[in-house]
Amino acid sequence: MSENNDKSDEIDGGLALAKRTKTKKPALYRVLMLNDDYTPMEFVVLILQRFFGHNNQTAHKIMLHVHQKGVGVCGVYTYEVAETKINQVMTFARQNEHPLQLQMEKE
Repeated sequence: MSENNDKSDEIDGGLALAKRTKTKKPALYRVLMLNDDYTPMEFVVLILQRFFGHNNQTAHKIMLHVHQKGVGVCGVYTYEVAETKINQVMTFARQNEHPLQLQMEKE
């Protein structure tokens, strides 16, 4: 029993700890919605609620920002999550015959 403890002490005694590397946080990406003259405002609010989890008030605020400024941030995610959300929204928009466009940019 003491032999096993000695071996685990050797592993825990500095070798394993010395080799640990700090995990780098993944890069984050903004999902941007672009304004267009055809997608109804109500549909944009629905997108912001359904796919980005915003409440009604925040969704309206973002929608108006997009409408007035031409672009707005839907959310900030890791690359894979941002890419998935963009694909889901674009598919849903096409199914509903809206030309809504989203992009992502590194934060």
